Amino acid sequence: MMELGTNGYAAPAAGRKGGAAYDVPEGVDIRGRYDAEFAKILTRDALQFVADLQREFRNHIKYAMECRKEAKMRYNNGGLPGFDPATRYVREGEWDCAPVPPAVADRMVEITGPTERKMVINALNSGAKVFMADFEDALSPSWENLIRGHVNLKDAVDGTISFHDKARNRVYKLNDQTAKLFVRPRGWHLPEAHIFIDGEPATGCLVDFGLYFYHNFAAFRRTQGAGSGPFFYLPKMEHSREAKIWNSVFERAEKMAGIENGSIRATVLIETLPAVFQMDEILYELRDHSVGLNCGRWDYIFSYVKTFQAHPDRLLPDRVLVGMNQHFMRSYSDLLIRTCHRRGVHAMGGMAAQIPIRDDPVANEAALELVRKDKQREVRAGHDGTWAAHPGLIPAIMEVFTNNMRNSPHQIHSMKREDAANVTEEDLIQKPVGVRTMEGLRLNTRVGIQYLAAWLTGTGSVPLYHLMEDAATAEISRVQNWQWLKYGVELDGDGLGLKVNLDLFGRVVEEEMARIEREVGQERFKKGMYKEARKIFTRQCTAPMLDDFLTLDAYNRIVIHHPKGLSKL
Repeated sequence: MMELGTNGYAAPAAGRKGGAAYDVPEGVDIRGRYDAEFAKILTRDALQFVADLQREFRNHIKYAMECRKEAKMRYNNGGLPGFDPATRYVREGEWDCAPVPPAVADRMVEITGPTERKMVINALNSGAKVFMADFEDALSPSWENLIRGHVNLKDAVDGTISFHDKARNRVYKLNDQTAKLFVRPRGWHLPEAHIFIDGEPATGCLVDFGLYFYHNFAAFRRTQGAGSGPFFYLPKMEHSREAKIWNSVFERAEKMAGIENGSIRATVLIETLPAVFQMDEILYELRDHSVGLNCGRWDYIFSYVKTFQAHPDRLLPDRVLVGMNQHFMRSYSDLLIRTCHRRGVHAMGGMAAQIPIRDDPVANEAALELVRKDKQREVRAGHDGTWAAHPGLIPAIMEVFTNNMRNSPHQIHSMKREDAANVTEEDLIQKPVGVRTMEGLRLNTRVGIQYLAAWLTGTGSVPLYHLMEDAATAEISRVQNWQWLKYGVELDGDGLGLKVNLDLFGRVVEEEMARIEREVGQERFKKGMYKEARKIFTRQCTAPMLDDFLTLDAYNRIVIHHPKGLSKL
């Protein structure tokens, strides 16, 4: 294991000195490996732009993170999240967001995935209306993944991206017609420990946004945005003050680029419980730059547990039972639709995580039918579009939305959902119902360890048991195990009557590790980081205090610092 420096990040690795180095502005220190291709992204001017953003907004970001800690203390002392009386005038006021740009009026199906080169090409060619290229939950943010991702997106926006799959002897290129590109930077809480600005790690999302925007805004507006854009997805927000920072970042970027205010557009993921009470306020802060909200439902479930970690009366049932049929989940979706349509923007539905089951047509059709029913529920509720994890789902989902929406690109004006004006604070936090089982505990453990093992080796989007798992589903596994252990819950759904304790959990971990080894094979198990993942996952599940994010702890394991002047090895 690499040695950690005093800042909590990996100390510089020993290596050969001499050779090429990045040309950086004053106060910027790049500690990631030098690569001539990376240097085309990490130019002096692009890094200056990132540094300017960091210097202008770092204190605002630090304050927002302190406010998160204060809210957490309030909830841990018995408080409940709710609507803010001080911003009632925003919720009740008559105002609209800026009109949706024609380039993104139709968002019926959006595909998401990491910024890996072949994935970018396939997603843009998938037949989806939008591809959300992800620097967040679907990406393990190693230096290689991060900067290579920027190389790939620049080539995609330029229209020059290609990929030669030597194993299949096939060359992948863009079709004439492609999905519109949205980019999701990391959340406010994540650092970028390979780039230091004025002696401290850069803010991850400002690196992601700044590098992408600087290199691509002009070409994007010409080739994809029809004079508008670029387009973004914004994750993990908990309060409108965080949206206000993003709005200021956008204004700063537009000024730098010399483009009109409101050019940049973003959809905010409502994927934390506190944010559901701030939807109007978030849209209001971003009203010149908004193109809607999205139901980030997996992270939302994770956030429910995290918000109520000190509330033993709000325990979750097995994660497979926490779907949109739960009252608190349905209320969240309904209020999001009403809020977005009232303000003139898209209300996007949640992820269909299923992936095709190629060797079992019967099981594959059953899985597709579940997807169709979920999407039928979404479109009839009033959603304007939805997410898919795999290109194989797109035709079925597109058919559901097209049949229900007929010739309209969205339902912003036709499905106002005024009935959802009656959704209350209690509706949004109502206790979930359902049983807890040994299989639920086992599945959480198996998925959590396997996901983390993949993440540590550079993969952030992982197919497991016919579902595409990302950091959000691993987070649910972790916090649910932690919650059940902390409160010694009884597994009341399988007739066993066992109580979850450290002994039972230890046994489950041992047995599930053995099962993982059987499933993946001995050779892959030995080469993989399953034992390291087990240590991290077990420690997080049994910690006295719940860690805010699984990936914050694991991030230290993938940071590799190189001495200045270390050239490509």
